[in-house]
Amino acid sequence: MNILWDFDGTLFDTYPAYTKIVSTVLGGKVDEKEVYQKLKISFSHAIEYYKLSDKQMKEIAKLESELSPGDIQPFEKVEEILQLATKNVIMTHKDREGVMSILQYYGWDNYFEEIVTSDDGFPRKPHPQAYKYLHQRHQLDLVIGDRELDILPGKELGLATCLFQHPNEIATYNISDYAEFVEVMNTRKSTFGS
Repeated sequence: MNILWDFDGTLFDTYPAYTKIVSTVLGGKVDEKEVYQKLKISFSHAIEYYKLSDKQMKEIAKLESELSPGDIQPFEKVEEILQLATKNVIMTHKDREGVMSILQYYGWDNYFEEIVTSDDGFPRKPHPQAYKYLHQRHQLDLVIGDRELDILPGKELGLATCLFQHPNEIATYNISDYAEFVEVMNTRKSTFGS
């Protein structure tokens, strides 16, 4: 099975750290649960919703750059899925340096055939251009993300889709944790492709 992964909130539990950063920049005046919910829609949505200024955006970027890779934890059982897959690729809005520093910290950089980041110039999700590019190169079977916008391009290409921790009827599969996904991969590999 060839899998296209989202990065933030799918491979790694990055949203708690980002929530704290945005909350700090907002002066701690907004409930962190609300900030988290806005970020889970999209970072662009949170920027617009909170009307973040250029100065606040620079502060967010500064605080994010101060995070160490160890501040970002992988989700449990993800590595097992990476090992079971035939190919793994990433499509993320995160910059390449940030992605690689985390992957290398955990020794996961060799699991991925290709990584498309914000540095590659593709339009932002849910535009399908980066997904088309990766599908043509790697014959993808499945797209995994934690937000609707992560899987919409895969659906447009006719690929199976999986939403992690945020069930939605548009996804082919919905999972709350990766342990159940490992089970499915081990027992029904043909469901997802080769």
